[in-house]
Amino acid sequence: MADLPPPVQGPTAKEKKYDRQLRLWGATGQIALENSHILLINSGPGVVGLETLKNLVLPGAGNFTIQDSALVDEADLGVNFFLEEEHLGGFRAEHTCNLLKELNPDVQGHFISEPVESWLAQPDALEPYTLIIVTAPIRPGLLTKLAAHADQALVPLFYIHSVGFYSHFSIHLPPAFPIVDTHPSPETTTDLRLLKPWPELLAYAEEKTEGLESMAADDHGHIPYVAILLHYLEVWKKDNNGQVPQNYKDKTAFRDLVKAATRTDTPEGGEENFEEAVSAVLKSLNPPEPSSTVKEIFKSPECVIIRENSPPFWVIAHAIGLFYTKYGVLPVPGAVPDMKARSADYIQLQNVYKSKARKDLAEVLESVRFLERNANLSTHIEEKDVEAFCKNAAHIKLVRGRPFHIVPAEGDLKFGTNAKSLAQKLTFPDALVPIYIAFLAWDKYTATHTLDDLARASKTPGSSDADVDSDTGKVTSIALKLVDSLVKEASYTIDEEEYDTVRAQIAELARELVRAGGGELHNIAALTGGMVSQEVIKVITEQYVPVDNTCVFDGVRSKSSVFKV
Repeated sequence: MADLPPPVQGPTAKEKKYDRQLRLWGATGQIALENSHILLINSGPGVVGLETLKNLVLPGAGNFTIQDSALVDEADLGVNFFLEEEHLGGFRAEHTCNLLKELNPDVQGHFISEPVESWLAQPDALEPYTLIIVTAPIRPGLLTKLAAHADQALVPLFYIHSVGFYSHFSIHLPPAFPIVDTHPSPETTTDLRLLKPWPELLAYAEEKTEGLESMAADDHGHIPYVAILLHYLEVWKKDNNGQVPQNYKDKTAFRDLVKAATRTDTPEGGEENFEEAVSAVLKSLNPPEPSSTVKEIFKSPECVIIRENSPPFWVIAHAIGLFYTKYGVLPVPGAVPDMKARSADYIQLQNVYKSKARKDLAEVLESVRFLERNANLSTHIEEKDVEAFCKNAAHIKLVRGRPFHIVPAEGDLKFGTNAKSLAQKLTFPDALVPIYIAFLAWDKYTATHTLDDLARASKTPGSSDADVDSDTGKVTSIALKLVDSLVKEASYTIDEEEYDTVRAQIAELARELVRAGGGELHNIAALTGGMVSQEVIKVITEQYVPVDNTCVFDGVRSKSSVFKV
């Protein structure tokens, strides 16, 4: 009796559980998420931090720790869906940690109820964590200490506000944060190299278009459009001194040439493969030139000189830079879009591209191995990482992380190199920079006002009904001083009438933040938590392109804006 084939293995329980997200960031992204340990330093009402953490526990972040010394009170029950009456008087960190763990048994949760000042004073307190999330209010000295750790340990740091109808978050990434798998839109990833074909591709096109004029109708209607375009490019070059179409006018004329070759005496009145060829002309007949951002990566100091401790990204980037210098193109990705063709012809075309991609990969890999030996690298770079880089080389992204603004308790805030950009955005229609200025003023107030000198807890503006009017005046004054400083530092001139409008807008926003009394609206906190957790996942998985580096949300107008600070 013949041996039966082994049974087909279905998806594992884990694959079923995380099926939808695995389609987004794949197995490597999921492993990165499971290896993470996220620290949440929670303060204020604490809703936005927990909403962020909830969205990281559900997809399977490996570990989380909540640092929060607050006790659960009546106010928590009104805004925090995780807490109930039975939790009153208990540590908020303990109860929210236990309830978050119930959402996903795969995730390990921990809590710290010690005050943040004394806990951070311990040596190596931050060592276990791979990413840190901080919610306002927090003393500027503590936030500065966290930012210094982020710089030294290259640990991403997120800082979040959620007050009333408004929210904001900023991200402090390492100085060089590369992303290989940016997940570009499918329309931008097709790279057929029609203007720089290699011999095997030209031979394929010649084979499939041989006797084109006298070809049988069924054969003519099944020529892959890649072969059609390559054939008529050769025809075009004969009539144009060996030049390919150079500009829009040439491409339009070339498109008409291809369109004229379509047979219309078919039952359908045309040919689908020729229609595909015509529609592909404008997007496919472009020189395979890397973008300026990719070229800048090749010129980066980390890429130019490879050292013993160079991360794999820079080693592979250097190798691909050598490939580009030699050939004037990046490695062929190897993917072929779907098209009208017979199965055998399409598979043959796929093999032509895959073979070229493997050949290019082998050359880049050889350069990587040479660099490993030459620089005496301590780590061995896996071939799969080089292959992934080659496939995505045209879309790699390097985010230059930078610290976000921390408002000092004493002295003035310096806006830095992006001052002019921020000042220009002040007058843009629907600009949200004024909200950012209002939040900076809110931070300045909390940095200079305390509830209890012994506990050193920050006082939020408007938290006491008796102080609303005076707090409004203080925060408004701080906000207007900040915007004046920004415009002065940027050496930027704004029309007097426009500037009066901006100042009035900022004053109104300051009043709104004070009116909220430091309180969070659950729907705004939940939405903001969703946005922040999305960026956290991008950073942990090193996939997709994260916000660089500040995002503001206006819950009144349902608008968001991203800018650098």
